[in-house]
Amino acid sequence: MTTTRAIAVDGGNSKTDLVLVSSHGELLALVRGPASSPHHIGLAGSMDVIDELVTDAAGSDRPAAALAHLFLAGVDLPVEEREAEAAAAGRGWTARVAVSNDTFAVLRAGTEGWGVAVTCGAGINCVGVGPSGKIVRFPALGELTGDWGGGRDVGFGALAAAARSEDGRGPKTTLERAVPAHFGLSSPLELAEEIHRSRIPDRRLLELAPVVFAEAGHDAEAAKLVQRLAAEIVALARAALERLDLDGEPVEVLLGGGVVRSGDGRLLAAIEAGLQEIGPEVRARLVESPPIVGAALRVLDEIGAPPDAHARLRRELDAEAAKLGGNDDE
Repeated sequence: MTTTRAIAVDGGNSKTDLVLVSSHGELLALVRGPASSPHHIGLAGSMDVIDELVTDAAGSDRPAAALAHLFLAGVDLPVEEREAEAAAAGRGWTARVAVSNDTFAVLRAGTEGWGVAVTCGAGINCVGVGPSGKIVRFPALGELTGDWGGGRDVGFGALAAAARSEDGRGPKTTLERAVPAHFGLSSPLELAEEIHRSRIPDRRLLELAPVVFAEAGHDAEAAKLVQRLAAEIVALARAALERLDLDGEPVEVLLGGGVVRSGDGRLLAAIEAGLQEIGPEVRARLVESPPIVGAALRVLDEIGAPPDAHARLRRELDAEAAKLGGNDDE
């Protein structure tokens, strides 16, 4: 039986995982590199990161595989996917290349191919695929498209609540102490000044999500942020299910991303309660496998690998990815 090789990539805001697999489900290579989201380092920079990983995995011979499918954070619009596909095609890695948003990898990691997935990392996004293959997605352009959620928004919300507590514009909150303390500072104003003067990158506010979850058990303002995050996740899931005509049907909503996985039972309970209002058989489930597993299974789908190949690859890749650690992107 002829063996076909394929490449799958999970390219995120903090790291990039790349696998080289065979159509028999054999894991030929798993390599990790730095961030490759075009949103942060540009399209050429993204391709450079992946190019180095392809060489690490397969050597310098080109093409290295029959197919490459890149699942990239920050590639949120179809036109961005097409631009990335054109850029990747020029690198000569494969005979055929496809690019998708990384949320599709989360969905495939937790399903056989259809359902709804919400990823909550640096930002928030959602995709849905129906049993017929119908796809729904969201532009996920932040404030421009009405998004709220992810580590960035939770972090900025926490600092805002802390600042308003300090100067009297808002209610008192333990975030007033906990937020600056995370950075070794004594007051929200001191932290705001450090960020304003670029001595602390504002991206580091992503680190505050676990602080908010910890304070939410005894602080009303922190609890409001957790409830708002849960409501946004439910709103995305509801819209996707309605557009797929699956509201009320028995469906799992897959949850992925570092922020949602760092949450406690309070966040998950709030999400479950919101989903129950959509339909009694709509359930939430954290995706246990990392996104690179979903990306790899997807390329096996696309090259027509048999079911036993999928089972073998999931088993091997889950084990190898666990050794690398850090499976949740920002």
